[in-house]
Amino acid sequence: MLIRLLRAYLVPYRKPIGLLVLLQFLQTCATLYLPTLNADIIDHGVVKGDSGYILSFGAVMLAVTVVQMVCNIGAVYYGARTAAALGRDLRAAVFDRVQTFSAREVGQFGAPSLITRTTNDVQQIQMLALLSCTLMVSAPIMCVGGIVMALGQDVPLSAVLLAVVPVLALSVGLIVRRMRPLFRSMQKRLDTVNRVLREQITGNRVIRAFVRDDYERRRFGEVNTELTDVALGTGRLLALMFPIVMTVVNLSSLAVVWFGAHRIDSGDMEIGALTAFLAYLMQIVMSVMMATFMFMMVPRAEVCAERVQEVLSTESSVVPPADPVRELATRGRLEIRAAGFRYPGAEEPVLREIALSARPGETTAVIGSTGSGKSTLLGLVPRLFDVTEGQVLVGGVDVREIDPKLLARTVGLVPQKPYLFAGTVATNLRYGNPDATDEELWHALEVAQARDFVENSLEGGLDAALSQGGTNVSGGQRQRLAIARTLVQRPEIYLFDDSFSALDYATDAALRRAMRQETAEATVVIVAQRVSTIREADRILVLDEGRVVGSGRHHELMESSETYREIVLSQLTEAEAA
Repeated sequence: MLIRLLRAYLVPYRKPIGLLVLLQFLQTCATLYLPTLNADIIDHGVVKGDSGYILSFGAVMLAVTVVQMVCNIGAVYYGARTAAALGRDLRAAVFDRVQTFSAREVGQFGAPSLITRTTNDVQQIQMLALLSCTLMVSAPIMCVGGIVMALGQDVPLSAVLLAVVPVLALSVGLIVRRMRPLFRSMQKRLDTVNRVLREQITGNRVIRAFVRDDYERRRFGEVNTELTDVALGTGRLLALMFPIVMTVVNLSSLAVVWFGAHRIDSGDMEIGALTAFLAYLMQIVMSVMMATFMFMMVPRAEVCAERVQEVLSTESSVVPPADPVRELATRGRLEIRAAGFRYPGAEEPVLREIALSARPGETTAVIGSTGSGKSTLLGLVPRLFDVTEGQVLVGGVDVREIDPKLLARTVGLVPQKPYLFAGTVATNLRYGNPDATDEELWHALEVAQARDFVENSLEGGLDAALSQGGTNVSGGQRQRLAIARTLVQRPEIYLFDDSFSALDYATDAALRRAMRQETAEATVVIVAQRVSTIREADRILVLDEGRVVGSGRHHELMESSETYREIVLSQLTEAEAA
């Protein structure tokens, strides 16, 4: 999986990689040539006392060293740029794919896991690419070249290499094999730590309200300890690797000096050749150590690549149309025909046989008990989900055939949990209409009953800072700002998913009065739990367990629908309901 991912995303960088390999080859050749030059200087210059020979070949060594340095700098430069570009492209690819996901796919992975995959997992792959460019390319060249050059110095002494290289490879292989499952477990436990931390930061007020600080500390401590235990396990294996490698290196060096001294004593070998042989032995071992360091990274990077590829290979259940409709003949009309929705693997559908028709200038309300499918029904219109049965039509066209940009301009949704982005009031209001003027923003705030607190309570007015999620304003203020944001967009169809629940009755009534004029020519669909919010609607749909059990105006449903009557009388007296 890792090789396939790297191969796919490194294709655009073939030229820099080719230049990098060339530079690494030249740098490694220069490194391999230096011990031979040093041996010549010792045997023909130092031993014979020839200063001219020493100076001339010393100048050659200096020139080779400069070439080695320049090539190394160039290789590191191109390697770092290529690895950084790979990380950028992978993050962009994961982000783009997540943006296509429906709510179903996002829920399947979970927000903490998607964040970890986009950041930490991609970073591990990027780090492996950087090390591959700077270390892995030169390691095999140096290993093979070192063996060839060592054979050139003394063939019998090279028998030591036959014992050293297999022992090193076997030791490293056994350790790397044990590390792979530990790295997989580490990434999963990192997901868990992110999830718990995210929950605790987001739910900080709830934790304090219920005085659950000690419980949450223990909960975080448990998942943190689990991650620490796995990290310690990998650390212990890593701690074994370098001592093993260095033990093999030292024993092999001792063997070379021992046998080399006997060969020098017998006249079969010169002192310079032994010095060069020791240098080549160290280069061979260093190349194995570089490969070892790489192999330490490979198991974790491979696990990360699998996790990233899992996101990239997941297809959204909401697929853009191949030949999208870019213009609607009928404006503002919403129709739902025998629509049903079922989550994958669920025994029962969330919605079944839903029929709804809403026209411009009308307000359609949807009411029902908790879990009856009201929010899911609204989510079908802007394609947060796609129906599994039936059709949802906007302007007479199935939403699955409409260009997503056109659908986004046509349908404005105020979600049940309004979300504000970090920035200012103005940047949030312009989210659906970047070209809106300040006058349009103030008008939308006035209609949404938010102008007063933006002008008088927030320092800076439209330029007032909002924190991530709008946590520096109250729930009711967030709802009003979210409603104003949709009003700035001026869609043809307004969808309000229980968007007035945090408002007091007076503000609710004032907002609905102001909106009647603002949305007089648009289609309005309201999901609400509060009867007073929807009792004046032109049509009320009553949902129960995913089915429509009543449809009509308030007074009609009071007589014909027992479910609606129960909901109304749970909030109002008989006289108020009448």
